[in-house]
Amino acid sequence: MLTTVAQTAVVLAIEAYIFAKFQISLREDLPTKPQVKTIPTYLTLFIFGFLYEVVLVWDSLRLKNTIQVIGLCMYNVGMLIYASIQFDQVDRAISNLQAFHPPYIDLSDPLWKDLRPYLLAVPCIIGFFTAVMSFVAWKLYDEFAWTIYKHISADLRMKRRFLTFQIYITLLKFDFFFFLGFTVQFLVIVTGKTDAELGLTIAAIPITVLILFMAAFWTRRENKFGMVITIVLFICGLAYFIFKLARMYSKSHEEFYIPVRKNLTSFACITILLIVLTILNAISCMMNFGKGLRQHVMKRKIGDDDQEKLGPGMDHNMTELPYLKTGDVPVSSRMTID
Repeated sequence: MLTTVAQTAVVLAIEAYIFAKFQISLREDLPTKPQVKTIPTYLTLFIFGFLYEVVLVWDSLRLKNTIQVIGLCMYNVGMLIYASIQFDQVDRAISNLQAFHPPYIDLSDPLWKDLRPYLLAVPCIIGFFTAVMSFVAWKLYDEFAWTIYKHISADLRMKRRFLTFQIYITLLKFDFFFFLGFTVQFLVIVTGKTDAELGLTIAAIPITVLILFMAAFWTRRENKFGMVITIVLFICGLAYFIFKLARMYSKSHEEFYIPVRKNLTSFACITILLIVLTILNAISCMMNFGKGLRQHVMKRKIGDDDQEKLGPGMDHNMTELPYLKTGDVPVSSRMTID
């Protein structure tokens, strides 16, 4: 948690400086162009991505979700790639704004020269913290694996079912970020949208949040009808992103996507992959319904009932054996699980 908070604090400070420097450099007497919104949108999404990561780290530690911990390391690698793309995209955006007549950024303003060291520093910082997070995740894996063992017992089939459930819930959380990231960039930067397309895209945000929430709800309660509806909606979402990806490169619409096409392509591809994995895991979870997993996944968090099982005065690393009598003298024996 401390590693993630430290990374977020350092990166957000740099991104806030880049955002402020860009806004100050813009001329205020000119009409707004899509390129003007490009950098603020990138930076805002970047900031939200790290704040969301802090929330997910806290959630992983609370639930002792080993899969989510591993997923967060991969998420950080994704943010590293995004930071690398950001370097090129900010360069292009500044060049395009200076190429207008009149220029939106004064040609004598050394904005790119000032921002370049900070844009180069961000991927390096994220790379360092990714390595630290991976080491911490490796250590946490053993700790959480033992907690899950106590929670699920030694039943290997039940452990596999619980693992499938954990993967599914983790995928839903990452689906939310990448869908929201794609939609925000599409709404703010892309031009040429019809009123109907704009309205449907805005309406899709709360609908998607509801679908993801209900997907977890139906799985926890092992409701097959709800799961079938959820899978159908995921397939519709998959078709939507494939359509958008194809449209970005069609000759009739590509000019509207040019300012943000590279970022939208990366978000669309990751989202398509995540949706496919989510559908496969949703089917696997549905096949596990009625096999005893519900009593484990309905608990608020792993380990809630440990203290009750161990009894008052016992810690989570101890279990008490019955008293053994030698003559009339009771002998208490304790054995540590470790």
